[in-house]
Amino acid sequence: MLLNTLSPEERELFTQFGFAPTIKTPYSQIHHAFEDYAQKHPHKIAVTHLHRSITYGELHQKAEALASQLTQKGIGPGDNVGLFLERSIEMIIGLMAILKTGAAYIPQDARITPHRQLNHIINLAQPRIVLTLEYLRHNIPSSSSLEIISIDQMDLSHLTYKREVKKYGENCFILFTSGTTGMPNGVKVTHKNVCNLLLNQPGNLGTKESDVVSQILNISFDMAAWEIFTALSYGATLLIRGKSIEEAVTRSSVVISTPSILSSIDEKKCQKVRVVAVAGEPCPRILADKWSHFCTFYNSCGPTEVTIVNTMKEYNPFDSKLTIGKPTPNNTIYILNEDLKPCKIGEVGEIWAGGDCVTNGYLKNSELTSDRYRPDPFLGNDSKMFRTRDLGRWTPDGELEHYGRTDDQVKIKGFRVELDSISRTLESTRSCRQAVTLKLDSENLVSFVRPSSLCLYDLDKALKKNLPYFYHPSHIIPVDNFPFTDRGKIDKRKLIIEAVQLTKKKASKVC
Repeated sequence: MLLNTLSPEERELFTQFGFAPTIKTPYSQIHHAFEDYAQKHPHKIAVTHLHRSITYGELHQKAEALASQLTQKGIGPGDNVGLFLERSIEMIIGLMAILKTGAAYIPQDARITPHRQLNHIINLAQPRIVLTLEYLRHNIPSSSSLEIISIDQMDLSHLTYKREVKKYGENCFILFTSGTTGMPNGVKVTHKNVCNLLLNQPGNLGTKESDVVSQILNISFDMAAWEIFTALSYGATLLIRGKSIEEAVTRSSVVISTPSILSSIDEKKCQKVRVVAVAGEPCPRILADKWSHFCTFYNSCGPTEVTIVNTMKEYNPFDSKLTIGKPTPNNTIYILNEDLKPCKIGEVGEIWAGGDCVTNGYLKNSELTSDRYRPDPFLGNDSKMFRTRDLGRWTPDGELEHYGRTDDQVKIKGFRVELDSISRTLESTRSCRQAVTLKLDSENLVSFVRPSSLCLYDLDKALKKNLPYFYHPSHIIPVDNFPFTDRGKIDKRKLIIEAVQLTKKKASKVC
């Protein structure tokens, strides 16, 4: 009955395209992969940051020592522990220690997260302990029920208590969304979710002992967990960046990034890079072409609620299109209409995700959880599927084309317009490296393009050739760089403010 709207051939393709292979994941707890490697190769460098480094053996020992102190304080399975600090070796020690106790960690960059937001996170997640660095201690909201511990002030040279682990918690970390529409929601990401992506191909990116994996992203961004666990699960060295992102990438062989951050890096300086994976926002094809010329390039997609990414595509410059690929192992993808019925193969619909990627819902928000997480009628057995709010369709050979977000479909002059289609058309021109299109008001669209040297005549010509007139933006504004959020994505709120200011001045460009 579920597939009765499809032809027999389409029913077969619905399963063939949407259901990834089922495979066995080697570990059920993500830190166990690290622990096994550390015991076998204690002298291998695990993490470097600025002028410091720590071996796998030292990291394991210090994390055990910190875990023993946390356990003595009553931390265990089912608890949440704040990890409010900045990029550092102590960050990794704290993260591993929390997981060793069976608790889940809550990552936040205490340098830049607003006090009001940290307070909201503490009130919602109710950690009894927050780990930080001494110089950031004053940034943490104080409470009589909250103990704040500075990792860099602790003696971690020996165990104070021998832990006996009989049970581990289900959740690995609580990831708070960016909060662009208000206070952020906490997503409960499980060990099963994380292990499924990062300990299987292609999510593990083929990482080897000899690799150096850059850690360039904000720790409150789910893709930072991809960087960290990909390195430490396979014996690679995690290179935590200093102020310069490019400097870290030039020294690395595995890079995980947003397209916006990657586009700011000179790929000619990065010839040591062996593998790149991008996610978090649409990837311009010109960016994929540049990097895939000398390394393996993955274009990936998936919101936090389906564990970092749940579709990946190894890009080939000879491909006719840049897609987001297929579902990763043990996962499913469904293209459904508004009635939650399968779309015909090739039709654009909303992407729903199922399988081991689906997280445990939102922390203390049952109403939102029941709206976005629904019973999965295609897998059954109490499985859940998640509404991604991404639009997509299957290509004839079973790959997903991304058509932007449902909230990127806007009404302009009475017509429904897909903003992402405009940006992709602009990026198809010879010199446009990146484009983003926004709704300015009920009558006007604005597109920002980079670099600032672009000729507007070429862009206008591409729009007229490929899109109907109501898709054409009222203003095209060339810039050298886009503003970023602290998670490395394009800051659309800042661009809207800039667009309003510039259009008031009737900004123009002459080739």
